[in-house]
Amino acid sequence: MNKQPLLVIAAGGTGGHMFPAQALAEVMLRKGWRVKLSTDARGARYTGGFPHTVEIEEVSSATFARGGALAKLAVPFRILGGVLSSVLKFRKDRPEVVVGFGGYPSIPALGAAWLLKLPRMIHEQNGVLGRVNEKFASRVDAIACGTWPTALPEGIEGIHTGNPVRRAVLDRAASGYIPPGDYPMSILVIGGSQGARILSDSVPMAIAALPEGLRRNVRVSHQARAEDFDRVTAFYTEQGIAADVQPFFNDVPARLSEAQLVISRSGASSVADISVIGRPSILIPYAAATADHQTANARGLVKAGGAILIPESKLTVSTMTDQITNILSNPDGATQMARAALSVGKPDATENLVALVEMLASKED
Repeated sequence: MNKQPLLVIAAGGTGGHMFPAQALAEVMLRKGWRVKLSTDARGARYTGGFPHTVEIEEVSSATFARGGALAKLAVPFRILGGVLSSVLKFRKDRPEVVVGFGGYPSIPALGAAWLLKLPRMIHEQNGVLGRVNEKFASRVDAIACGTWPTALPEGIEGIHTGNPVRRAVLDRAASGYIPPGDYPMSILVIGGSQGARILSDSVPMAIAALPEGLRRNVRVSHQARAEDFDRVTAFYTEQGIAADVQPFFNDVPARLSEAQLVISRSGASSVADISVIGRPSILIPYAAATADHQTANARGLVKAGGAILIPESKLTVSTMTDQITNILSNPDGATQMARAALSVGKPDATENLVALVEMLASKED
């Protein structure tokens, strides 16, 4: 009989769900636990970064969000099949704790843990519960919140753990901030994988319209979608603005730490990175995000004074120019924004999750 305690992590097939799951898995393995990841075929495609000692278990699950009428009719049966399969697996190899990170693939493991009364918790990355986490909010022993505050059902309390960040971000946590001045200044523009076109439409023109005293010192790192790459690159070149435009930056943490200002969407991981490193930011939440969760993600950072929020509906070139000017022409204010961002950062998010898992496991003992 294997004496090592077993942690089952259940997560859906997006980076937002998978990254914090991976961070928890890595630390629990180092602590001598066995770790299994329960996901579906789509989620299994995102598991390349997980340690090889994590056992990947594909389960049957489904979503009502995709497919035709016939596929939707089959959804409850596929989910039920996944739950029953997980129940059988858990009876053979009983987990000490089951942790769900959201997404439909997390339903079978969480459902089985609920039926078998196993210690269980969920982690929500965003400031609004995803659909699956919302269903399980009243059926788990703890809700770990990556964003604070997180909107929770009435009578249910969450624990602010924070969102785990990558090692490259932790290595630059609270790195010294160089305030803006009459020397080269870096602006980092990151849009995430969805809906970044609006940043490519507005930010280059906003930077071009800066007062000459600021504009001549600005250096831009701009993440643009592949289809926008040529026109964004051409515009910066025509305007004589030094810009590194790429569809994807492999070194975002390094660029973040060197930036005087970050202009970004407010996805949960972006907000976590900005807060842990501690940089002033202008955040433009993705308006089409489910339940407007990107606005909720930005709330804590904005309330602390670390970020300025511009809703998509209010975003104009002149508004963006004004906000960039306000930050880059006020070194004391920019430094204060950097400190404020740090004040809401949670570099210990993974350790907080680990502590919750160990607490639930000790209750089981």
